[in-house]
Amino acid sequence: VCLLTCILFSCAKDEKKSAMGGREYGGCLHIGESEYYQTLFPAAITDATSGFIASQIHEGLTSLNSLTLRPVPAVAESFSIDPSGLQYTFKLRKGVFFQDDSCFEGGKGRELKAADVKYSFELLCTASADNKNFSTTLKDRVVGANATYEASLKNQKKAVSGIQLIDDYSLTISLKSPSTVFLQILAEPACAIIPHEAVERYGNKMAVGCGPFRLGPSQSKDKNVLLLRNNNYFGKDSLGNSLPFLDSVSIAYLPSKENEFTKFSKGELDMVFSIPSNSVKQFVEQQIADFEGKSPKFMLDNSAEMTTQYYAFNLQKPPFNNPLVRKAFNLAIDRQKIIDEILNGQAFGPGVKGITPPVYLKDGYDISLLHGYDFDPVQARKLLAEAGYKEGKNFPKVNVELNAGGGKNTDVVIELQKQLKENLGISIDFDIVSFEKKFDDDVMGRNSIMRDAWVADYASPETFLNLFYGRTVPSDSLLPSFPNTSRYVSENFDRYFSAGRDAKTRDSSNANFFRAEQQLLDDAVVIVLWYEGNYRITRSYVKNSFTNAMRYRNFTEVYLQRYPENVSVQP
Repeated sequence: VCLLTCILFSCAKDEKKSAMGGREYGGCLHIGESEYYQTLFPAAITDATSGFIASQIHEGLTSLNSLTLRPVPAVAESFSIDPSGLQYTFKLRKGVFFQDDSCFEGGKGRELKAADVKYSFELLCTASADNKNFSTTLKDRVVGANATYEASLKNQKKAVSGIQLIDDYSLTISLKSPSTVFLQILAEPACAIIPHEAVERYGNKMAVGCGPFRLGPSQSKDKNVLLLRNNNYFGKDSLGNSLPFLDSVSIAYLPSKENEFTKFSKGELDMVFSIPSNSVKQFVEQQIADFEGKSPKFMLDNSAEMTTQYYAFNLQKPPFNNPLVRKAFNLAIDRQKIIDEILNGQAFGPGVKGITPPVYLKDGYDISLLHGYDFDPVQARKLLAEAGYKEGKNFPKVNVELNAGGGKNTDVVIELQKQLKENLGISIDFDIVSFEKKFDDDVMGRNSIMRDAWVADYASPETFLNLFYGRTVPSDSLLPSFPNTSRYVSENFDRYFSAGRDAKTRDSSNANFFRAEQQLLDDAVVIVLWYEGNYRITRSYVKNSFTNAMRYRNFTEVYLQRYPENVSVQP
């Protein structure tokens, strides 16, 4: 059921409201997540769950097509790029309103204007403890963005010179160099357009946007989160239906994927993501008739993802400041065994190549040509001995911090413990901590080795390689470093990365990113463990919900073709 604090009523047949094209309004979509969101303040978002929820509440100049992942107009009605590729002109939609909230006069959300775009982006170019996304979005891209950020470090205000308002509904953004991904970056939650009134009232607790859903009544942490229909949302589908169709989305936080799948099997969830392959096989075999015929009850999807699981070394902390140690660790890990015995086959493949997942092959980026690390314990022991730790003797204590991650992270680190002990004679310990503590310790450089994963922000190798861009690393080791928590600085890597980021064509971009990634592998900065693959089972009455390699989920046009036997929430 949805949250008990809300008004519930059954979905009787006569309560359905039809839309054009056979689509239907109403109903509550039930899904599960393994971790609670950390923040809905756009500039502060660093985890996938927060990004997913924020994407339903907030809206940017652009958004992504859930099926193709191509950028499409959102708050912007249209956009154009000049022949140089440096100036973007955006024309905003009229009649876009922020969600109703007491931060506005009279409690009614006001209309969004071009000044709100400028405000939001200049806030993203202002240094603060809550701003974690400047370096991955506007830094080194937008003219004047770096100067605005530097001024803010001195408590000075400086407008971003590359953002110019034309009138209330149009503006231009000037780039320092051409970009093949700028429109995709503008679709990130970090680039959402937000009202100054909400920031002034709520600070980093702000959750007021102009997206299709609004945040429902607050609940205790690790319980359900409810998103309610924003009745003032500007969007319409291709048939002219006002969006969204759903009354609400209920997000349950569940301790494990097995628990999530059990709830789906009992009819308590409408879809389930990232299911262990053995569970899928058993479920399909037991209910094969429900997947077949003219009216199947379930739909099964399986796809590779733009997601990589890895461990990263802190290159400023011994013993991982020694590349021989890092290479020894890489060669001592049997990644296929982890996939087979720990993940039960729930992966696309072992991470024996780069940090960029193989799904980018269709865009001309072939990671199979990279020289990575296969399992070679003999060579691993040889390198560790050369580093001065023969058979693991005198190797310093290593401790790994984990966030729970539905139990999978713990199972994997226990297997890594066994393999490193068996293959190198090294013992490692681990602690399970909150996401907040792990993130803080990682960015402050307290951890010597870090469990991590990255889900692509946009469809380019850049989003993975940006994690290791050295020009984001502070010169003072006591200052936070994000997203480059490894504090990796390489002149070669940075040169190739910058050339790829600023390239005019995809081919040129890919060629330079490839060189940067090979340098990253040569320096053994990370242990790439596996590339994600995803099974998803959806009840057949859930329509317009598409899978994609980025785990990008947008419920704006999702509808329930018939109300399932559950309850709905009165918005």
